[in-house]
Amino acid sequence: MSIFVIAEIGINHNGDIGIAKELIKVAKDAGCDAVKFQKRTIDLVYDKDLLNSSRESPWGKTQRAQKEGLEFGYEQYLEIDKYCKEHSIDWFASAWDIESQIFLGKFNLKYNKIASAMLVHNELLRMIAEENKYTFISTGMSTLEQIDSAVNIFTNKKCPFELMHCVSTYPMDDEDANLNCIKTLKERYQCNVGYSGHEVGLAVSYAATALGITSLERHITLDRAMYGSDQAASLEPAGLRLLVGAVRKIEQALGDGVIGVHPKEVSISKKLRSHIAFNSKRYSCEYTNGASQKNKT
Repeated sequence: MSIFVIAEIGINHNGDIGIAKELIKVAKDAGCDAVKFQKRTIDLVYDKDLLNSSRESPWGKTQRAQKEGLEFGYEQYLEIDKYCKEHSIDWFASAWDIESQIFLGKFNLKYNKIASAMLVHNELLRMIAEENKYTFISTGMSTLEQIDSAVNIFTNKKCPFELMHCVSTYPMDDEDANLNCIKTLKERYQCNVGYSGHEVGLAVSYAATALGITSLERHITLDRAMYGSDQAASLEPAGLRLLVGAVRKIEQALGDGVIGVHPKEVSISKKLRSHIAFNSKRYSCEYTNGASQKNKT
């Protein structure tokens, strides 16, 4: 099974549908399988006092202005839906509240996503599990007990799911990746396990690929210097192309684990081992002749 590569656009579109489309095109051209967004109902996700507090941004001087500026509405998602269909790439989104999940239900999406921050929102998890769509569940900021609870919800609802190892720092330091958690999650839950990365470079994602992940998610951007909290932990177009190309090569290189002589090795084996057969025959003859002479004496 090929690794399912997700280009996380998130809120890196900065509220601009033109940027969103450019990022979708970048993901498609790089060979990604899907793009992902984030959907929030601002008044449900954020405290009123926080929303009224000061924050300078391209959209105004309050937290509310900034957060509303980053949200797409129905018309924009209709454009995204149409554009993704035109470019033959799937899209889906992580809902941060129940109203947002209801909103996403207006579109015929194949997948759901549980953001790490939402893994403990049991009501939202039960609602998503009831949709019975394949769901990616990120495990950042979570204990085994909390992951147990989420897995139980999806298992009891018989909803197909996949865990994604994640460390929720932006950007993540390479030494904090703890990629052996991928093996721990596989062994504990006997399910597919992917990796959602927030590191700056590519090496950690390559290593995760070599550990046998079934999905890989990375944030993408047109330019890491753009406005936004996720930009620094995102890949620019050239980096995304390198990542997907390398992931596909690593997949091929891993093989099936069956030990044997590769068909391409046969002629080389005959050439490089020919002296062994020749010398073995010679030594055998010398030994036989020597033994005969010894017996005569």
